[in-house]
Amino acid sequence: MLTWTTPCTLSARPHILFDFDGTLADTKPTIIKVATKVLRDWGIPEEELPRVEELIGPPFPDAFTQVFGVSAEDAAEITRRYREIYFSLCREAWPLFDGVDGLLAELRDAGRKTAVASSKIQSAIEKNVADNEATHLFDAMVGRQAPNVLTKADAIAAAMEALGASPHDSIMVGDRYHDVEGAAEMGIPCIGVLWGDTATREELVEAGAVVTLDTLEELRAVLLGS
Repeated sequence: MLTWTTPCTLSARPHILFDFDGTLADTKPTIIKVATKVLRDWGIPEEELPRVEELIGPPFPDAFTQVFGVSAEDAAEITRRYREIYFSLCREAWPLFDGVDGLLAELRDAGRKTAVASSKIQSAIEKNVADNEATHLFDAMVGRQAPNVLTKADAIAAAMEALGASPHDSIMVGDRYHDVEGAAEMGIPCIGVLWGDTATREELVEAGAVVTLDTLEELRAVLLGS
């Protein structure tokens, strides 16, 4: 189902930026599992733990403060413990959605340049992509270099710079309002996607997504114009 909110010729734009979690990769189960364990061990009340799904999207450690109200110092320690577990995992914890690698290959065969633009820490992005044997499918990968130094807009700006792109020839693809708002801050349209089950259509439309998509095949049609 396509929901156009503003006119935009998307298939003609040569530079395509992707969020990672919930957009390219099915990481929601892993994020929830690891974060729930860490927060439970930290002493977060059991009745508050269902809110862990809200952590998908905002960057760590900020997200722990935003969602659970912990101090910045505590959020940093929770994040350290989270990453200690996270980095011990392997490919099965962050598989690409079915068809993602094929779509990326098609885009590159069509002469498009692709990048990951994520608020996730840089080392995690590089590991996640490499574990999926997909590094060759991107011209750039941009993540957070250190705590509190990268917003979503910063990641998008850095990815555009790495691609040699401008706002007139770029598109963002993401699954949360942070992606849409970060793209708007940089003056580029954002396609909102729903297959990661991380946001509602309403969230993405209200944030300003130019189109919301239910399937990867719909994304292929929009990006390749076929």
